[in-house]
Amino acid sequence: MTLLSEYYVPGLHIEDRSIKVPLDWTGHEPGHGFDGESISLFYRVVTAPEHVHDDLPLLVFLQGGPGGSGPRPLSPSSDGWIEEAVKHFRVILPDQRGTGRSSRVDTHIMNRMDSTQGAAYLKHFLADSIVRDFEHLRRTEFGGARWVTLGQSYGGFLTLTYLSLFPQGVIASFTTGGIPHVPADATDVYRHTFPRMARKTAQFYKRYPQDVERAAIIADKLAAEPVSLPNGDPLTVERFQMLGSDFGMKPSFERVHWILDDAFLNGDGSASADSELSDEFLAKVMDATASRPLYWPLQEFIYANGELETPIRWAAQRVRDEHPEFDAGERPLNFTGEAMFPWMFEQEAALRPFKPAMDVLMESTHFGTIYDADQLARNEVPLQAAVYFDDMYVDSGLQLDTLSRVGNSHYWTTNEFEHDGLHGSTVFKHLYTEALNRGDLEELF
Repeated sequence: MTLLSEYYVPGLHIEDRSIKVPLDWTGHEPGHGFDGESISLFYRVVTAPEHVHDDLPLLVFLQGGPGGSGPRPLSPSSDGWIEEAVKHFRVILPDQRGTGRSSRVDTHIMNRMDSTQGAAYLKHFLADSIVRDFEHLRRTEFGGARWVTLGQSYGGFLTLTYLSLFPQGVIASFTTGGIPHVPADATDVYRHTFPRMARKTAQFYKRYPQDVERAAIIADKLAAEPVSLPNGDPLTVERFQMLGSDFGMKPSFERVHWILDDAFLNGDGSASADSELSDEFLAKVMDATASRPLYWPLQEFIYANGELETPIRWAAQRVRDEHPEFDAGERPLNFTGEAMFPWMFEQEAALRPFKPAMDVLMESTHFGTIYDADQLARNEVPLQAAVYFDDMYVDSGLQLDTLSRVGNSHYWTTNEFEHDGLHGSTVFKHLYTEALNRGDLEELF
């Protein structure tokens, strides 16, 4: 185990560590030696200061995404689940391969590859490889001790992959807003989520009716003349609509409202078709819609399980085309949610180097196996899921349908929280207490 550094942030003791894992897991078994090209897997071990020398059980956090690095905690209370978890566990915070400090993938890497090489490379950064990394970590660096998993959002997808491939490594699993539909189908997912995007936009306009006019004037200006963001990317109506990607979080309506509030330069900043758009507004839109490497490029491939009958071929765009209410010329303007579109890989500097590989991937039908429906049906690992009834990103009906076919699964359905509910003080504590009361965590004590 390579210890890189050891230090404190307020209220937490942190160890930074890193190991090597194979880029391509084909022919290799987690926990054993390997040959060929390797990449780094970076992770942190986080404990409460009073528990630094205690032999506490392990909890590994499966970060949301795809393409999400582990949390960078500021203090225990800065992320509610961490504050509760360090009372009971040593918490492992990995940076998923290709993110954070784990051999990061970005434009520099993609610019070195042609389309075929890039597509093959990106396939190594999906759930089957991520989970094998974590299982390798468990077996080699933690003595094979079984651990508890906590998966937020895409981390719930990873949870079902873990329970499909390596259930023997897990004592119990928690998920929050992240049970995928099995069988997986990207097109089906977006057919459920686009109507919800429209409802979220309507709720936003009901709360802030003045923003109907402001959004319409902005969209009309963007359609009439070229506007550039501070980084040089064009600000098109379609990119402006992506402000809705945040609508499944709290307080997203307020964040978007205040972005629109700063839009116009004239006088007191009232909405005006003859006023210029302010630099502050353009900077805020750029930051709010900035693309993270791997997040958008992998977005639709998290639904690719094994051999596909048909290629994915831009599922979100195909479903969007079925909904004329999302057309850039419609008023009131609808905002879009968590969905990637072909134009992003042409207009955005952070994504253009991924485009050749994306064109190949969108026609591919061969992916790694991420879910084993039979294994999930006979699952014995206790699984406790928080299902957010109004979740904009992961449809609650699809989550419950999957859970009905996963053995030893339990769920708590609530409309008190949005998709990011885990980061408050309630959700993880509730799930942990429920599992404790059922006896699911007896092995820990």
